[in-house]
Amino acid sequence: MRRSIAAALMSLALAAAPALADQDDPRLDPLFEELQTVKDPNIAAAVEAQIWQYWMQSRNAAVNLLMRTGIGAMEKEDYAGALISFDRITTMAPDFAEGWNKRATVLFLLGDYSGSLTDIEKTLKLEPRHFGALAGRGLIFLQFERYDLARDAFQKVLEVNPHSEGAKRNLEEVENKLQKNRI
Repeated sequence: MRRSIAAALMSLALAAAPALADQDDPRLDPLFEELQTVKDPNIAAAVEAQIWQYWMQSRNAAVNLLMRTGIGAMEKEDYAGALISFDRITTMAPDFAEGWNKRATVLFLLGDYSGSLTDIEKTLKLEPRHFGALAGRGLIFLQFERYDLARDAFQKVLEVNPHSEGAKRNLEEVENKLQKNRI
């Protein structure tokens, strides 16, 4: 009797387990490869959206709920509320890259560039291809007027995601600033 209850509970637990997702999702590698070869910007945008979808999903339902709550707060410009959600995510799931990335974004919006940069580094340690975090790093270096480091960050974005129009524009801006500083 005990074995059948345990087996039934195990079956329920396995059936309720979320699908594999986050920065370790094996479906990401082919998507990053496709970003390198695709020519159509609409297809590239769809691939990028799929990557973000996988990054946003944790293997933990509570973390996923906090993610939705934090994003909702960000959309309402309730950055303090968003920060509470993302703080909880980084505590509950310190190996979940997108929790760190979202917290880095909120810290950036609050003007805490050093804190944001710290969280970006944690994101990139977990997911070195995180083009959103790389772009955030570039934006922070722009704020600090570290144009050489900003250039490196935006170049890295384009290595990972050659279709990033934002990185292309930012890189051009940085190159112009570096050129002016040379004159």
